[in-house]
Amino acid sequence: MTFRPCAIVPSRNHWQVLPDIVGRLRALGLPVFIIDDGSDEPAVAAIASLDAPAKGVTVHRLAVNQGKGGAVAEGFRHAIAGGFTHAVQADADGQHDLGALPELLARARAHPHALVSGYPAYDASVPRSRRIGRWATHVWVFVETLSFRITDSMCGLRVYPLDEVDCLLAKEKPGRRMDFDTEIMVRLFWRGVPPIMVPVRVTYPPGNLSNFDLVADNLRITWMHTRLVLGTLFRLPSILRHRPPPLEATAHWAQLRERGAFWGLRFIASAYRLLGRGGCRVVMAPIVLYFYVTGKTQRRASLDFLARAFAAAGSPRRITWRHGYRHVMDFASRALDAFAAWTGGIPSSAMAIDDPQTLDRAAADPRGALLVVSHVGNVELARALMRPDLRRRLTVLAHSRNAEHYNRLVAKFRDREAGQVMQVTDVGPDMAIALRERIACGEWVAIAGDRVPVLSQGRVCKVPFLDGVAPFPQGPWLLGSLLECPVYLFFCRREGTRWTARLELFCDSITLPRGARETALADYVARYARRLEVECLFDPFQWYNFFDFAIKESRPQ
Repeated sequence: MTFRPCAIVPSRNHWQVLPDIVGRLRALGLPVFIIDDGSDEPAVAAIASLDAPAKGVTVHRLAVNQGKGGAVAEGFRHAIAGGFTHAVQADADGQHDLGALPELLARARAHPHALVSGYPAYDASVPRSRRIGRWATHVWVFVETLSFRITDSMCGLRVYPLDEVDCLLAKEKPGRRMDFDTEIMVRLFWRGVPPIMVPVRVTYPPGNLSNFDLVADNLRITWMHTRLVLGTLFRLPSILRHRPPPLEATAHWAQLRERGAFWGLRFIASAYRLLGRGGCRVVMAPIVLYFYVTGKTQRRASLDFLARAFAAAGSPRRITWRHGYRHVMDFASRALDAFAAWTGGIPSSAMAIDDPQTLDRAAADPRGALLVVSHVGNVELARALMRPDLRRRLTVLAHSRNAEHYNRLVAKFRDREAGQVMQVTDVGPDMAIALRERIACGEWVAIAGDRVPVLSQGRVCKVPFLDGVAPFPQGPWLLGSLLECPVYLFFCRREGTRWTARLELFCDSITLPRGARETALADYVARYARRLEVECLFDPFQWYNFFDFAIKESRPQ
């Protein structure tokens, strides 16, 4: 099938940024259909002025407002009549970063029968009410699809396969207003259309016009979820029979998430307070088993890693589902232990410092420092049990939304003592300047060295790891060169019922010489990977990167 995409831009009274959006779409070679959904002046005239069929831009006006879904459906009709195979839906409010479109289109070209959708990487401008409302919809979508594969069903930047959409609309009628985006995505999933989720930056600029009707649209969305849940029950055999094939090679670790949320953490916290650690593990066991059984991607990543790790350690063994279940139970226990440490259930005496002299020297140094941590062991427990004066110096850069949920919970018990956590998707110039200021004040900044950020734009180095080659992010080492401060590695491993924390100097500063920058970066990354490998082989069950670490290539002999 020849890949022939176009773009559909529904608009009601959004016109200020529309010329820029159209220009960005045309720069990608996309013919554009603008659907004016009953706008008022001055938007009517402004939108009409963009009509230029000879230049690939066509404006269609709906005299009566049909709602977002009605406008997009009108765009589908024009796109199908024009012989296009795929349609980009791009909202006209300018909230979505269109720089993600080449990636969305590339995924759609590679998987022409999939629905490729953005999922938001928010900045601080997102209203809290939007976050809460979106999360409620996410939970219902998980129920309606019996899957965690649709990580966001409300993003207004996506690429539709038009053959599949045409078949759906011929037999079913999704909601025509703000319920449209979610409902059509769920119904396509029911029909076997696989979702592919791609991170997209989303901002909420000041004064941004919203067409969301707080009462009416919330009622429509509630009724939509009621219909979909009932539909799930009545159509269950058909839904299970037509489940979309997995397209896991396209997944980024952040799309998989740690499959939990604030309410889940609150549940664990309550169980711990009532039942203690042992009782809480009993309560967690069936929950963990459910996630293990249903989490095919994470389960496969766990089993693959354990097999590789034991082979690299010189003790190869047949890895079974029991090993994998133990692995995810260890992960759940890690979160439980960290929470127990924050709430006083684990005393500071339970953690030993492997090299106290290095820690004392770092603490006495008035300069700030960069701490590179990992998803091996339990660094979060170490943060909870470290000296309060050191914890107050620490700022943690977190790439996961679940870190935000977790720290909201921790703050209820330790308030300001918890230190600071900054949720980031990538470290840009503004963030780098802010972090330099913190370093200049003697603070410590912690960043994970073993996960590629959501918006990394391919900034990785592939280096030897275990018995293969794995991609590691360049970000920590690029950040270290900008901060011009000492760089330490920080680990915390469990040994029986106790923990050992180790802070070790990696280098006095990161130097990236001109003309040899990439080589120097690769050397730093390879050094870190070698050290991380030692920690992994000490106890493979303490490795908690439950995603495909892409250890695909054979290590050079």
